[in-house]
Amino acid sequence: MENDLKCPECGCEHVYPDGSLWTCPECGCEWNPKDNAAGAAADGPGEIRDANGNVLADGDSVTVIKDLKIKGASSVIKGGTKVKGIRLVDGTDGHNIACKIAGIGAINLKSEFVRKA
Repeated sequence: MENDLKCPECGCEHVYPDGSLWTCPECGCEWNPKDNAAGAAADGPGEIRDANGNVLADGDSVTVIKDLKIKGASSVIKGGTKVKGIRLVDGTDGHNIACKIAGIGAINLKSEFVRKA
């Protein structure tokens, strides 16, 4: 891990540890790599990818790739169901797609169970 660290300000590869912080000799920047990793994760959802690795965006159409049982209901979302106009959300439980499905209504899906149409 130490060899992969670069300065977040200037990108210098010659950084060195100084106690609990890392220091850049070129620009004098000091940072804690653990704080930077946590901050990057909290900035936003980042890239959300489908089951095939394609990057999804708001407004895309997706297809459900397998039958999905709906918790608390007796209905099922069948594999092959096309969903239009998705919204990407930052779901803490892994459900990062908000959408409306005909016959079911508003629902959240996990991106690992859809592919871009």
